[in-house]
Amino acid sequence: MKKVMFCAATAVLAAVVCFAPAQADEAKGAKHGAAIGAEAPNFTLTDTDGTSHTLADLKGKVVVLEWFNPTCPYVVKHHEKNPTMKTLYAKYKDQNVVWMAINSGAEGKPGSSAEENVAAREKWGIEYPVLLDSDGSVGHAYGARTTPHMFIINPEGVLVYAGAIDNDRRKLGDVNFVDKALEEVLAGKEVSQATSKPYGCSVKYSN
Repeated sequence: MKKVMFCAATAVLAAVVCFAPAQADEAKGAKHGAAIGAEAPNFTLTDTDGTSHTLADLKGKVVVLEWFNPTCPYVVKHHEKNPTMKTLYAKYKDQNVVWMAINSGAEGKPGSSAEENVAAREKWGIEYPVLLDSDGSVGHAYGARTTPHMFIINPEGVLVYAGAIDNDRRKLGDVNFVDKALEEVLAGKEVSQATSKPYGCSVKYSN
């Protein structure tokens, strides 16, 4: 009997230990990430062409932010193996939607250099800018965890979607969360699924 009770207690302890880090991660994300329904954190970043972009200047437009790293297989999945991002950009670019990629990789990390990002834009025919956030301040402000990690900001500057591009990390998903959210925002509707679990490679922050 004592042996059975010891095993049960051990199992409960193991469950607590396994759950605690995940719980801590969720709390950390909630504390440091941008919140759905709140004003999106403003930023000014320079792209690979040397052009400066300030989010506040885009009030009145819908803004899509795509966290980006050209060395990540999941980014390759949606830019090279499948033209997911290119197709969505083309679909909405004339509908008051601005699309920007952000690379928060620290200097020296894989895929962080301006040269790598310029080469990726040319190779994949990316028409929208890739902004460089080498100190990671913008990535941390939004709570960006993966590449890709997607965020949508409505014309009032409020964050209305944060999460994955679609519903399948292995192959092309049959539900594109960003496409659906953009359709709803442009129709003046509330986004029916404002969050989803992002998948991809970890953002290569300095720490």
